Amino acid sequence: MNAAIARARAQAALTDLRPQPDDIAADAIAGLSRAPKTLPSKYFYDAEGSRLFEAITRQPEYYLTRVELALMEAQMPSIAQAIGDGVHVVEFGSGSGRKTELLLEGLAAPVAYTPIEISRTALMDSVTRLGQNFPDVQMLPVCADFTRPVPLPRAERRAHRTLVFFPGSTLGNFSDDEAVRLLRSMRGTMGDAGCALIGIDLDKDPAIIEAAYNDAAGVTAAFTVNLLTRLNREIDSDFDTDGFRHRALYARDRMRIETSLVSERAQSVRIGDHAFDFAAGEAMHVEISQKYTDASFSALAAQAGLRVTHGWNDDGDSFGLRLLQPA
Repeated sequence: MNAAIARARAQAALTDLRPQPDDIAADAIAGLSRAPKTLPSKYFYDAEGSRLFEAITRQPEYYLTRVELALMEAQMPSIAQAIGDGVHVVEFGSGSGRKTELLLEGLAAPVAYTPIEISRTALMDSVTRLGQNFPDVQMLPVCADFTRPVPLPRAERRAHRTLVFFPGSTLGNFSDDEAVRLLRSMRGTMGDAGCALIGIDLDKDPAIIEAAYNDAAGVTAAFTVNLLTRLNREIDSDFDTDGFRHRALYARDRMRIETSLVSERAQSVRIGDHAFDFAAGEAMHVEISQKYTDASFSALAAQAGLRVTHGWNDDGDSFGLRLLQPA
């Protein structure tokens, strides 16, 4: 199947539920009205944000993607055996699809693949490539915010079970309450017979963790500031992108990276009829990156009615994959 045919097939099957400008504006206004001010990290991923994130994953300090890919390559036979054959893979926040390729390659006769991704560009690029590489797997892309309920397209062939795939430690970008709600949503998606394969970044030396979110090349900083560029373009806000700087610190007591955009001076930002004043040095929260222990992750899963049935770590116990099933 050539690329043009694969692209046409993917576009024909696309379910487009991406957030509209009014939704984005409402989320931004609500966040900036809080104390401290916040912006939703889910809006990082426009086309430029997705490109920058892929560049982040290739920085020497950013161990997460490199270690997770190696872990999947090493443990895929064991993972495939635990999951079983004939599954419908549903991926939350699919990104570039590099890990998905390893998964689909290693599973026994997967019947369909439904990526749910907020960036339409990243979604279609990924599905086009995967459609070429896996012509027997039905591609059913959904452009949507996976943090909200999403109706799944039905596969032509019946699957033995549904596998929710959530790699990359993305779960760590949510507060505990939000993560439990998301895990409950996965529980509903997978059904009683299904399972979820989730990547978790494990607690370790804070210096290693902090370096991953403050790369020397400044790619993560550009990624964070790009959120403001996107808002200016899509909801007509007037953030001065030179007036904020990236800051990512590891909060040891909470076991998480806390990323902010810090105002370089006193300034005001407008979104429509709303004005928001920033003091010099005021931090606007944009993302957390939670790190886990086995105990903390198992407790989180239990709150969502799930249990850990299998686990795989890299040799240094830096990163893990966990298979969850209904409790």
